[in-house]
Amino acid sequence: MNILKHFVLWVNVPIEAVDRHKMAEYTDHLLYKRLTPKTINCHLGCIRVFYDYLRHEEGVELPNPIKQGSALRMPQPLPKHLSDEEVVTLFDSIQKPRDRAMFKIMLRCGLRVDELANLCLSDVDLKRNRIFVRNGKGRKGRVVYVSHDAYAAIVAYLRVRPSFPKAKKIFLVEKGPYSGRPLSVRGIQKRIEHYSRITRLHVSSHQLRHTMATQMLNADAKVVTIQDLLGHNQINTTERYCSVSNLKVMRDYFKAMEVIMQRSARGHP
Repeated sequence: MNILKHFVLWVNVPIEAVDRHKMAEYTDHLLYKRLTPKTINCHLGCIRVFYDYLRHEEGVELPNPIKQGSALRMPQPLPKHLSDEEVVTLFDSIQKPRDRAMFKIMLRCGLRVDELANLCLSDVDLKRNRIFVRNGKGRKGRVVYVSHDAYAAIVAYLRVRPSFPKAKKIFLVEKGPYSGRPLSVRGIQKRIEHYSRITRLHVSSHQLRHTMATQMLNADAKVVTIQDLLGHNQINTTERYCSVSNLKVMRDYFKAMEVIMQRSARGHP
């Protein structure tokens, strides 16, 4: 109600005369007051519902000045990633072969937590150092590759993996009444939460995926390559990692400056 009162007191024309141009002015007014996009969208949503109420409940024939899709775009938070030192600290705390293999795959292969939970023994091709990710996000499959340290972690786990003939999934519950059943998404998340408490690092399973993308970008991998490995449909999603890759920006800057200075020294500014 306070939102509608604020709008009615601000608007300098009759309610029925408000159009999209007037609403654009009102949005600018809210922006000038330094309201966040989320709060402004709340204002616009309430006003839109108010006009719908007048039209459908009160029978007042008024066009709604706020159309669907007119909300302000919400700023997307940058992906968080672990530093190299934090990665070392995390894996120093993981001694259990199953957990070490799980999180090495997420860090080096970029799997989502649900993709990891659904990973089958038949999906892992160690001879060719690759993993088939079936039914990824949007039911989209892809091939990812296995680094040397991820390979070692997988082999170490398979040597001690409990033998359950009917178990097709690679990662299993190892103790208790559910022993031999596939480890669930929540089960995997609980394991990373366990190591987060031990190391006092703010880390989630999804951060390992973000860390892989940032590390590859810092190592000069092409964005389209990272897109394929992560299974992103839109390259815009992958490009968000460019904003957090300060190391690459710094390296590219000094590399370019070195070329510029060499040209300047030869008399070609």
